Amino acid sequence: MQFPESWLRALVDPPLSTTELCNLLTMAGLEVEECRPASAEFSQVVVARILSAEKHPDADRLKLCRVDAGQHGVLQIVCGAPNAAAGLVVPCALVGAKLPGLEIKKAKVRGIESFGMLCSKRELGLADDHGGLMVLPEAAPIGEDLREYLNLDDTLITLKLTPNRADCLSLVGIAREVAALTGAPLSLPVSEPIAPVHDERRRVVLDAPAACPRYCGRIVRGVDAKAPTPEWMKQRIERCGVRSISALVDITNYVMLELGQPLHAFDDAELSGAIHVRYPRPSEQLLLLNGQTVTPSAETALIADDEKALALAGIMGGEHSGIRESTTDLFLESAFFTPAAIAGKARALGFSTDASYRYERGVDFELQRKAIERATQLIVAICGGHPGPIVEAVAPEQLPTRPPVVLRMPRVAQVLGVDLGDSRIEALIRGLGFPFERRGDVLTVSPPSWRFDIAIEEDLIEEIARLHGYDNIPAPPPQARLAMLPLPETRRTPMQVRRLLAERGYHEVVTYSFVPAEWEADFAANAQPVRLANPIASQMGVMRSSLIGGLVGVLAGNLKRQIERVRVFELGRVFFADAQAETGYRQPQRLAFLAAGPVVPEQWGVPRREVDFYDVKGDLEALCAPRRLQFVRSDHPALHPGRSSRVLLDGREVGVLGELHPRWVQRYELGRPPVLCEIELELLLEAPLPSYAEVSRFPAVQRDIALVVPQSCAADELTAALWSAAGDSVREIRLFDVYQGKGIAVGCKSLAFRILMQDTRRTLSDSEADQVIDRLLAAARERCGAVLRS
Repeated sequence: MQFPESWLRALVDPPLSTTELCNLLTMAGLEVEECRPASAEFSQVVVARILSAEKHPDADRLKLCRVDAGQHGVLQIVCGAPNAAAGLVVPCALVGAKLPGLEIKKAKVRGIESFGMLCSKRELGLADDHGGLMVLPEAAPIGEDLREYLNLDDTLITLKLTPNRADCLSLVGIAREVAALTGAPLSLPVSEPIAPVHDERRRVVLDAPAACPRYCGRIVRGVDAKAPTPEWMKQRIERCGVRSISALVDITNYVMLELGQPLHAFDDAELSGAIHVRYPRPSEQLLLLNGQTVTPSAETALIADDEKALALAGIMGGEHSGIRESTTDLFLESAFFTPAAIAGKARALGFSTDASYRYERGVDFELQRKAIERATQLIVAICGGHPGPIVEAVAPEQLPTRPPVVLRMPRVAQVLGVDLGDSRIEALIRGLGFPFERRGDVLTVSPPSWRFDIAIEEDLIEEIARLHGYDNIPAPPPQARLAMLPLPETRRTPMQVRRLLAERGYHEVVTYSFVPAEWEADFAANAQPVRLANPIASQMGVMRSSLIGGLVGVLAGNLKRQIERVRVFELGRVFFADAQAETGYRQPQRLAFLAAGPVVPEQWGVPRREVDFYDVKGDLEALCAPRRLQFVRSDHPALHPGRSSRVLLDGREVGVLGELHPRWVQRYELGRPPVLCEIELELLLEAPLPSYAEVSRFPAVQRDIALVVPQSCAADELTAALWSAAGDSVREIRLFDVYQGKGIAVGCKSLAFRILMQDTRRTLSDSEADQVIDRLLAAARERCGAVLRS
């Protein structure tokens, strides 16, 4: 809701500066989104009259003007505006004037001196129109400062209203709030009933009373549709962001902005018979004022006469029955449409109007007769005319009700934490204009018709808090016993996991949980993702079942900005439909991290090497230490089929690790494949306690063995076989070499292990070490078919 401060102060004028007023409104729940001057800054611009405009002797497109600037004398000004002509009243910038981006100086134009400049709206920063000089009314006082004449030292205030405060979508509503907050006297516009001067009327039939419980109409004969809109009215509505069209249309917009009641004027000559509020007939169409032909849905109410549809109820009028310059008789409409009947209807047609915006949020259901009287008063004063009687059709059982709300004054202190006193509470309720009765310490408050949001006791307590001032309510420190929650030593927190990854050079990212459906298909092979009923964007229509897509998107964004070394991770939830879950959905937490580019930043001491599978595998093993993971080759839709693996812990699959599939590297223009890991977070939160092992004082025995196994045998499988026969004396079994080639049979490979043996009580003998090696070789031969390489 945008409005000029001057209009508000005409209704209520508290002793506050503009800044103080804006802060007061914001703290009262009416957030001031913007506060800006009504016009650009300029000075020394006065109202002037062009006395003569002769052709410049040395230029075809310039005119030599004599200009009467009042007390500033008659000035000679060279002007190039096409509409400069004798008799026009226009703005004149004097020598020394400062315009937006320009300072006016005495100058010579084609050899003739010019003492100022005649201005267009664009040159004054008032509009983008540069078609010619800004023409002022004939009666404008010559010589008066233009800023004072046009009231340009005004401020435009924009409120960002919450949906429950539809009463503040009008100047009267905002003025009520300011009066209640400051105690300043309220001076509301007076609209006395207009006595009818003829008895012509149109019958109103409510065929859809649930959509329109109240409808008022009046015929006004003999209006002058060509009458100009008064400057004061045009200025006010334009500063509210509404374009001036014609006097009759401007009056209906003015009353809407002033009182909050939308109105509509029909050309009475285009109407036939009674006015009906009804639902559309099958396939019925309507040409709207914006030139759009629509087929209203079955639940969209229409305004119609006996023959045809005239308007979309509460949204927009029809083209054929609208006001024209030839209109002499009009039918003025003022109705109450229920919010449910209007909500979403305009948006479904691809547009919104000021009327629908107000009706959707709720209009005062007792305002219609007052608004039509106010509009008639202005029409008669500006356009003339002879009003008839007001015809009102009402369905009382369909009108909203405002049941009394009981307020217990001790409850106010209990909820707010501060005792305001009974008299203060009464004064605040009275300041809102809410009638009430008091019995003891209980107030029975009757909410007025314009407040849709007052229904329960807490609503009234909120009003009291707003008016008293949230910043005036103390915030005492909590008084309670605090105890630290126990955290088992065998349990990590997610923050500790984040720190571990950050210490290894990764940066945390947070991506959207809703992703494109293509990501789910590409990176999770998920053909049935959880779909959003109302996505924030068409390309973000499903919930993610994997974190991989988000990390690939982050990598792609970095590569486009020439950042080639990327280390990122995300800790977040993924989403699956699950009929067994209580909510119908399962939302486990996962950790995913991605590495791309060189292993270390480019430097002289280390040769460049691209990150590979084993670098990220090492990071994962460091996160899970001291537990030992298993890695089993797998085919994952997001990963390279020969360079990826499933991650197992105690035989249970807990994640995946590998290079991104070449297909996705190409599709997402990544250049080189990154390495990714996605793992269940719960695994990383488990942290077994370390156990003490005695440090031996005796020397260790080290033996190396090379075993030849089939190509299909995984190193992990062979390592597990060796550990199964190791015994207490074996401290370490470490793979240090893999060989294929000369001396090794086709289809086989050689895996070399370093075996470290040590006892805490004595030095192992060679025979004891040989016995351990024999056991290891036997286990490897039995479980993997391994043969000692000669």
